[in-house]
Amino acid sequence: MRRVHLPAMSNPTRTLALVTSGLMASAMALAGCSSDGPAYPDADIAKVAQLKSSFGPEFKVSEVAPTGIDPKLLSPQKLPEGVKFEPADCAKFAEGQQFPPGLQGNMAATAAEGEGNRFIVMAVETSEPVPLSDPGDECKRVKFLGTGARGQVDVVESPQIDDARTVGTHRIIQTMVQGQPRTGELYNYVASFDNYMVIVTANPLVLPDKPVAKVDTERARELLSAAVAAVRG
Repeated sequence: MRRVHLPAMSNPTRTLALVTSGLMASAMALAGCSSDGPAYPDADIAKVAQLKSSFGPEFKVSEVAPTGIDPKLLSPQKLPEGVKFEPADCAKFAEGQQFPPGLQGNMAATAAEGEGNRFIVMAVETSEPVPLSDPGDECKRVKFLGTGARGQVDVVESPQIDDARTVGTHRIIQTMVQGQPRTGELYNYVASFDNYMVIVTANPLVLPDKPVAKVDTERARELLSAAVAAVRG
């Protein structure tokens, strides 16, 4: 089955926007309410750039400096009309969460491509807490089926980080393009603390004359832990 993924980075800001749309939504849906006062007053999302040094010369690395977030950008891409979910009560979790139009904040990112994988590490600071949407035991595996699209969202292992909530998901989507089935996959890991979120996305690249590589999920989990530590300072 042919796999289709985003092209190699030519414009890191645009690549970040493409990956973020529909993926940040599910990540931000897992953010809990903040406490009365910040537990990490020195937290700085710009420090996510420190992760550049963790990638060797075989990786092409870029960064996006802190910039304002756009709720429209964070909203999930809509699935085709008539898509049915199993379990049906897990539709909201599988679709991703909508956000208040007035949500404000900033985000920064570091992106790397190499060894057949793409990793994007995002740090987000929001102006207000985003209500928690926990998958619960009943939504650890959600299947969906509709005209021209089918797929599955699984909750996967995520690292344990002190004073943070972490969740990992693996999303597979199969579509029909010109009568041919095509499949894409993406791993998404999120850690939330105070009014901050750190998100790591990982997906395989399609490279000429090379088999599609397995996603290095261990490295993705390590990046989440390292990014949280960097942002907290």
